[in-house]
Amino acid sequence: MIARLWLDDLRPAPGPDWLVARTSAEAIAILETEDVGYISFDHDLGGDDTAMAVVDWLDERAALRPDYPIPDWGVHAANPVGGERIRAAMRAMWERRLEVTW
Repeated sequence: MIARLWLDDLRPAPGPDWLVARTSAEAIAILETEDVGYISFDHDLGGDDTAMAVVDWLDERAALRPDYPIPDWGVHAANPVGGERIRAAMRAMWERRLEVTW
């Protein structure tokens, strides 16, 4: 079954069928073991932790393995600057993927 991942240090997931990660390390551990088809990102995860660690991890996997399945994604971050950083990085990752496959 393809999972949906909710990355947020405080807010509850939208429903019981979501996997929840409260830190970037938890999210990466889930991505390493589960078939995640969708991620909803919060940016600020407490302290110095941000979702950008997960985005960077995904980007590294996609660069190393052109067949790595980049999940669909959305951003629910309250931090508008951080949310835009996630959006820009994820769009860039997809654009690089498209360039490789053409």
